[in-house]
Amino acid sequence: MIKKVPALIIIGLLCLATGAFAQTDSVKTDSVKVKPDSAKVDTFKVDTVLLNKYRIEPRKNALPLRIRPMQLQAEYIPVKMPDYEIRRWRKFLTVAINFNQSAFSSNWASGGVSAVAVGTNIIFKTEYNKSPFIYTSEINFLYGRSKNKGQGARKTNDRLFIDNKLSTKLSQNWYLFGSLSFESQVDNGFQYPDPNPPILISKFLSPGYVTESFGLEYKPSKFFDLRIGTGTARQTLVLDTTIYRTQPGNYGVPIGQTIRNELAFQAIAVFDKDIMQNLHLNWRYALFIPYGRPLAYTNHRLDATLLARVNKLINVTINGTVLYNKDMSNDIQATEGLALGILYKFP
Repeated sequence: MIKKVPALIIIGLLCLATGAFAQTDSVKTDSVKVKPDSAKVDTFKVDTVLLNKYRIEPRKNALPLRIRPMQLQAEYIPVKMPDYEIRRWRKFLTVAINFNQSAFSSNWASGGVSAVAVGTNIIFKTEYNKSPFIYTSEINFLYGRSKNKGQGARKTNDRLFIDNKLSTKLSQNWYLFGSLSFESQVDNGFQYPDPNPPILISKFLSPGYVTESFGLEYKPSKFFDLRIGTGTARQTLVLDTTIYRTQPGNYGVPIGQTIRNELAFQAIAVFDKDIMQNLHLNWRYALFIPYGRPLAYTNHRLDATLLARVNKLINVTINGTVLYNKDMSNDIQATEGLALGILYKFP
């Protein structure tokens, strides 16, 4: 019996091995069979139009909707005006006071005369701008006196000039203008032929000039403009009928009369700009050519001022005037001054 047990065990192991091999072969066979089937893809076309026919739409709202007509009504909304105003007037004021002084002791070996001089220049300018019209007005007052030791006070500068201009814009740089200007002095003018006493040669409105002009103005920039007055009239006033005794030409006014009328061509060029930092240049040239008189009676006048600012108040000023008027003198007249002073500008 015992001898038969090993044989039974061996037979059992062979049976198990045979079953395992058979099962493995079946699995391999099944896997091979499935593999070709898995490689195949079943595809078919879907008609979306046909499907949309069978789509079930949601049921519409059964409740009635009341649509009211839109009503528009005018509604007044209070509007507050802006808290600012348009200022068409512009004003400029310049006040300059200049001093000049020198002093010497009584035993100064090099000699000299103590002196003091004071001068003032006031410029007031106003402008009104409402397109297309521009109105400008300018008042320029220049006056100065000096006092030397042992002499009376003498006038160094004296000029009152008033200019009014109304212009309308024609193009970008050209304007049509009309102007009215006045020029004279406020104090008596003397010649001092030492040792003779002073001689009175001029006073207020002796002479005085009133000029009306009409023409074109060229203004390419803010600091330069040129007036061309083809129609210009000027009245020369000499109200003191005795001034001809010391001034034989009587400033072109016939002796015994107080006024002379002239028609002329006039051109005025003005330049006003800071040419460098703290350095300002202003000049004005006036040309006056009277009709019906020789060209020798053409008037030229150039006024120039060069101002150097030391600080906000202190400045150094050089001003000069070159004038030729045959009715006053046959030669060119000129004046020049250098002074240190105080300058105030508003705004």
